[in-house]
Amino acid sequence: MRNQILDDILKGVADGEIVPYLGPGVLADVRGRETGEPMPADSDSLILAMNKGRPMAPKLMFEFPRAAMNIELKRGRRAVYQFLTNTYGQKNWTRGAVFDWLAQLKPPYIIDINRDLQLQQIYADTPHILIKGLARIGGTDFRYVLFHYDGGSYRQIDNHDADPSLPVLFKPMGLPEPDTGYIATDADYVDYITELMGGFAIPAFLKASRRGKRYLFCGMRFIRDTERMVMSDLIYDAGTPAGYALIANPSDKERRYCAKQNIEIVETDISEFLETEALVQS
Repeated sequence: MRNQILDDILKGVADGEIVPYLGPGVLADVRGRETGEPMPADSDSLILAMNKGRPMAPKLMFEFPRAAMNIELKRGRRAVYQFLTNTYGQKNWTRGAVFDWLAQLKPPYIIDINRDLQLQQIYADTPHILIKGLARIGGTDFRYVLFHYDGGSYRQIDNHDADPSLPVLFKPMGLPEPDTGYIATDADYVDYITELMGGFAIPAFLKASRRGKRYLFCGMRFIRDTERMVMSDLIYDAGTPAGYALIANPSDKERRYCAKQNIEIVETDISEFLETEALVQS
């Protein structure tokens, strides 16, 4: 039965009916090419990397946005952004297995809540639309910026210039390139989630095209309220079920939450899922 579900998921991703939703776990196998060090992606590893390997106070270790807010208050917003840009934009990383898989399929729509560049790299030879999340910015009602990639370079575009027939890469938490900016601190998330709930963080063309879609949550855990609040609005208007979550050992809290959100948990890890994909392809 589970193999049938996995097979159905794979087919759904391939035909664009199921949207990959990438969490920190998809970067677990990514390493620095020169150093072999793992890429910091989840909350704890990001906090330790930001604080030069030293744990912060327990109340700050609870969640990366809280720790990042502390750094911003002490050293300024720029210090947090410089850390993220140095981590994700100025280091040479290996490519994760999930991205090897996605590179073969080139799904028409992907949501990636990480802040690295792996997703853009696998679409480097494919024209696409990039959506980058914004927070705490004046002069606009929106909490996103759009870019068109022509196969060689990015240019910023307005909503009416977006070609909805192109693949859409949604990076709600920001990224280093082509225009540096992040959702990172508590203050960023408060602003972003407020506007996301109001409908100002998602372009109109995407609101229309996402209706009825289902989602495949890869490397995503449903433990932290911040990530859950972002997710619930990003998948608004989802189909039935809303999606599938690959979680090898889900907690009771995750089971309850996913049941409430109509997300079916598939008790497997990413590596086993990719092994199933390899068998289907063969």
